[in-house]
Amino acid sequence: MPLEWSGLSPELLLTLDRGSGEGLRAQLERQIRDAIRAGRLEVGERLPSSRELACRMGVSRGLVQDCYAQLRAEGYLATRVGAATTVAARACPRPAAPAPAPPPAPRLIADFRSGVPDLGSFPLADWLWAMREAARALPTEALDYGEPQGAPVLREVVAGYQRRVRAAAADPERTVVCSGYGQGLGLVLRALAAHGIRTLAYEDPGSPGATSLAAAYAGTTAVPVPVDEDGIDVRALEATGARAVLVTPAHQWPTGVVMAAERRRALIAWAQRRDAFVIEDDYDAEFRYDREPVGSLQGLAADRVVAIGTVSKSLAPALRLGWLLCPPALVASVVAFKGADDRGSPTLDQVALARLIASGRYDRHLRRMRTVYADRRATLVEALAAHAPGVRLTGLAAGFHAVAHLGAGRTEEQVVAAARARRVGLYGMAANRSAPGTDGARLVLGFGNVSERAVAEGIAAVGDLLAD
Repeated sequence: MPLEWSGLSPELLLTLDRGSGEGLRAQLERQIRDAIRAGRLEVGERLPSSRELACRMGVSRGLVQDCYAQLRAEGYLATRVGAATTVAARACPRPAAPAPAPPPAPRLIADFRSGVPDLGSFPLADWLWAMREAARALPTEALDYGEPQGAPVLREVVAGYQRRVRAAAADPERTVVCSGYGQGLGLVLRALAAHGIRTLAYEDPGSPGATSLAAAYAGTTAVPVPVDEDGIDVRALEATGARAVLVTPAHQWPTGVVMAAERRRALIAWAQRRDAFVIEDDYDAEFRYDREPVGSLQGLAADRVVAIGTVSKSLAPALRLGWLLCPPALVASVVAFKGADDRGSPTLDQVALARLIASGRYDRHLRRMRTVYADRRATLVEALAAHAPGVRLTGLAAGFHAVAHLGAGRTEEQVVAAARARRVGLYGMAANRSAPGTDGARLVLGFGNVSERAVAEGIAAVGDLLAD
């Protein structure tokens, strides 16, 4: 399908060499002919009007009309009364018929992919309001390159919000705006490497692929440390010799355990004793169901903990906005690497997010989504109790995923494949392990972007595969 360019006369790069000895009309004909043959101009695309092209090239309109007439006679161009000149259908050799596309995969009854919020519940009206407010009040000078550290108004709002909601020791001067979790982690790891810290410990199970990739990019080695029912094993962490560790204390990814208070104290003591740093991924902290919210680890030791937060789960991943609460020793390095990466995140989006949070609309959205996710969580529990009563479900304290423990005698791969044949997307925990697990097959069931009806129908369709 040809591109539909807006405007009366689309741009087209052509040049004329008046000292070449070749006629101007011949040069135009040749360049347009070559552009069509090379695929720069596709079948059906419009050419500039003869008047506009003549004006741009500094030639008479009659010369351009004669050029178009010649190319039309050769079959390269097509014209009709009242319409623009376009590339003719017979101008280019017909490509070989493509191989028939494989039939589309059948639509899933339910896709329990984790890590995705309810995309249909994005507060679009509130976001558009915030964008309008940001654009209306934005001074002209703010349209220049902004501060790599982030827009001051967003850093002020984020710091205040984190102090109020997460009991963090947040300071706008030590807050850095980043483009989501991935960039934030990369910035911190490079800053740590610049300080001589080149071994990163991470939770196992966790995110071995993404963590190892980010560590390798920063010139750092990543080593796994086991997680138990109280969180990361601090004794095992001590044995690695690492001076940095990545943890998800509020709702461990993917097991869902909440780091116990004693384990938190032990982790902070390890960091102080080893002159080490803790990277806190504040994953799923906004959505808690069975207890009061857990405070940020960063609030216990602001000089030893880097907290990474984003709006990817609370709003939508597409916004690509997050923040780092940095210890004083790392702020300058993190800001320098951020400036080298992209000179700073988009200013208008930052100001809009600040408006959204400060207006209370962000809190209102979170309250509504807690109810939505709590209902889906309850539906998942009820559906498993009805169709697979032998399956134990854990990790339900927060967030929008849970862990299903399968009975003996089956592998994750077998259950996932059989469920896919029944048009249900299930996902094993194997991808989250650095080595094969010894504690049985498990599934990570995400319900963030799955409706209550789909949750119930999906579990009903695969209940017998999950049951003992």
